Amino acid sequence: MVVLLTVFGIVLLGAFAQAVSGFGYAMLTVPLLAAAIDPRSAIVLSALTGIGLTLTVAVRERGFARWRVAAALNAAALLGLPAGLLVLAYAPERLLSALIVVVVLGCVALVWSGTRIRTGPVGLGAVGVLVGVLTAATGTNGPPLVAAFHSLGYDPRTFRATLAATFSGTGLVGLAGFLLTGQVHADLVRISLVALPAVPLGWWLGNLLFHRIDPVVFRRIVLVGLLGSAGTALTALAG
Repeated sequence: MVVLLTVFGIVLLGAFAQAVSGFGYAMLTVPLLAAAIDPRSAIVLSALTGIGLTLTVAVRERGFARWRVAAALNAAALLGLPAGLLVLAYAPERLLSALIVVVVLGCVALVWSGTRIRTGPVGLGAVGVLVGVLTAATGTNGPPLVAAFHSLGYDPRTFRATLAATFSGTGLVGLAGFLLTGQVHADLVRISLVALPAVPLGWWLGNLLFHRIDPVVFRRIVLVGLLGSAGTALTALAG
């Protein structure tokens, strides 16, 4: 019961962060869930509970999304997914935690410094491949997308909608990969069903705040969210 309540609270927090900033669900839920269960189960559980959220946002805000960009990123992500599945299946648990730390802290540095990354066809393709690897290997595929979309200068609504469109594609493909490689089992499905009601509740609470912030505050929230997720990842690694 304690584990189920803990998972419910973590999913609630992740959905709230996703609603406010457009990202953050996996970057918050994966490290925290890893501390409650184990890293591999945490990655799959985050994917199971989060896919409905991203699909719903992508459909509801489809008019604000840059669909060509999302489609290109998802196509490139297919190239990186097999490598990510291999890492998930064979890497030691501490290595998975370390990868989460490196990815999140790397994105903090990119966004904080205002560094512009290449966002032409080659640059977006490289980002897409990396997203594919991270989708399966760590579940935290948001950081490179956050950096890329900030470089493209998206406003908050376009930022959130395009992230949701991209996450929807990578999430579905990632879940298919988890199923094919036997990473989804009955206990994870049961836990995810218990935690699912936390998703719409967290989104509703976060959405109330999203519509009351300006772009400057939005950027600060992105940075704070990244720093918070980096801290949770470091805590999981230290444990």
